[in-house]
Amino acid sequence: MHHVLDNIIWTSLIGDQSQHALGSGSVRRFADGFSALVGFEVPEYPDLELLSRYCQPGESFYCACWSGKCPEGWSIEAETTMFKMVWDGVAPPKADDDQMVKLQAEHAQAALDLAILTNPGPFGLRTMELGDYYGYFDGGQLIAMSGERMSALPYREVSGVCTHPDYQGRGMARKLINKLVRNELARGEIPFLHVLSANETARLLYESIGFRDYLEVAVRVIRRA
Repeated sequence: MHHVLDNIIWTSLIGDQSQHALGSGSVRRFADGFSALVGFEVPEYPDLELLSRYCQPGESFYCACWSGKCPEGWSIEAETTMFKMVWDGVAPPKADDDQMVKLQAEHAQAALDLAILTNPGPFGLRTMELGDYYGYFDGGQLIAMSGERMSALPYREVSGVCTHPDYQGRGMARKLINKLVRNELARGEIPFLHVLSANETARLLYESIGFRDYLEVAVRVIRRA
């Protein structure tokens, strides 16, 4: 029996977040402006011909659990593995932090700029519409953020964890994740996240907060010719 996290992109896009999806049949992708993620009903056998109806030439997408041959008309831009991690801790202690800000629509461009700089994973100008996002500012500059992306309740993803290189090592990422985890647990949700297998520093941070490895899977960035 499959777990909901095994094919979380597909499950999110046909369920809780279907209003943000494009596609039909065995293919769903987030609409333009959201994170460039695509899910397949059977991820090991993606129907890229069908996906072509819902994207433009040159568009790229992240997809998981697929390691087969790439069909004509598509190319593989990147290929690696990632861990899906799920919450397995006690609720983090509440800590007052007057510097943490709940991000609003007017912060969308600043959030996108920080994501482009730090590359926490696929992020679009509308990604913050998928959940709550929090951040830290130095003057008018957004220097750290994290928020919520995919949803297949009770599972809720913590995502977009990133800190400007000039401000790393100050514990902001931990505080932001703790805030999101507390909120989700209070709503009866189960936090989960993704981390590239090679990013040992981030994975150790997530373990120390209360996440554990659930599954390691292949992840690819594919591009339509």
